[in-house]
Amino acid sequence: MASLPFSAPPNAKREYDVGDMVEVLCDHEDDRKDRIRDWLVGVVVQVDHKLVAVQFHENVYLTNGWMVPDHVLWCPKDSGNIRHPKKRSRAGD
Repeated sequence: MASLPFSAPPNAKREYDVGDMVEVLCDHEDDRKDRIRDWLVGVVVQVDHKLVAVQFHENVYLTNGWMVPDHVLWCPKDSGNIRHPKKRSRAGD
């Protein structure tokens, strides 16, 4: 079997894994049910070689305005719209 050349070796460590908490920059509803575009925390529910699926408890919307019925958005792994949650300090710490 012929060997396949790599420009870089495959990375065994994945950026995101199922069950990880992440933040996604997306359109969603705030506490007053107003639609906003901001970072929203969700859970990674599926990962493949290019995409990450994130599920939310809140209503989320596509950029064309349609609400996503299953609350799952797919993001490219290298997108600037997905990140690990920022550490937030609590008052009194």
